[in-house]
This record gives sequence, structure tokens and C-alpha cells, in this order.
Amino acid sequence: MSFYFEEIEIGEVLDLGDFKFTAELIKSYSKIYDPLPFHLDEEAALNGPFGALAASGWQVSAIWMHCMCRTLHQLAEDRLSLGEPVAKMGPSPGFKNMRWLKPVLAGDVISYECEITNKRTTNSRPEWGILFIHNRAKNQHGEMVMEFDGIVFVERNIVLKEGN
Repeated sequence: MSFYFEEIEIGEVLDLGDFKFTAELIKSYSKIYDPLPFHLDEEAALNGPFGALAASGWQVSAIWMHCMCRTLHQLAEDRLSLGEPVAKMGPSPGFKNMRWLKPVLAGDVISYECEITNKRTTNSRPEWGILFIHNRAKNQHGEMVMEFDGIVFVERNIVLKEGN
């Protein structure tokens, strides 16, 4: 979404790409951030709640952010290569409804996407619009493994035009 607020449509879906969760990646993340036995050791995981080595939900979410940033960077590069301006992305005031619906197991390939569910302008910061986004992650079987609702500020183009 290197697009200005006015260019973004409600219902638009942005494909963020895929990511393969390897056993090594799961264990290295979990060793530092979520050191539970079913994230760290295949043998221990066999007797754990998922019956196999599973990624931390926080890791699945962090990889969503990685894929989002990678996609936004590519979209910005694409616009710049065409000589088009790139909108600034602002901060996010937060998220809600984070749900990890199914375990992400070693070897799973997760596809990430986000959908614009609503948008509005702001009175206090007229140079920014607010996007409401539903984010999803599905495994290679098409099963939803994670979802959450996010909010992000995005630069408005109309303010730039009014300033000229």
C-alpha cells in the first residue's frame, strides 16, 4: 500500500506472499522469545498439545509483519520506477481480535494477506487517513491459522494538492 489514502478502496485485498516455517527457524525464534517445549524440541513436541513441533503464534504474527513490510517496499519501488510518488505509511495505533486458529507446524507454508475493511479521514490530522484492515494467514491446505484486525495511518494526497 504505497498508495495514497484516496487511491485505496474498501474491499481491496493485498497478497503479502508466502513463508515456509522450517524446524530450524521455529526453534531459533522460540529459544529467544517463546521457550516452550513444543516450540523447541521435536521429541517433546510429540507429547505436546499439537503432536508436532509448532511455531509460536507470536512468530506467525511477526512473519506477517515481515511479509507486509517486504510487500510495501516492493510496491514503493514499483511506483518510484514509474516516476509516481509514494505515500508515507504512518504508525499503527494498534490491533484487536488477534486469533491463532490452528497450529503452524514445521514444514507448513503460510500465505498472508490483508483486506481493507473500512477507512476514514481524521479531523485532528487532515494530512492522514486511517485504514482498518483485516489480516489473514492460511496454511498450504487453505485453512485459516491466524487473523487479526489492524489500524494504520496513511498519507492523504488531497492535502498535498491543496497546499500547492
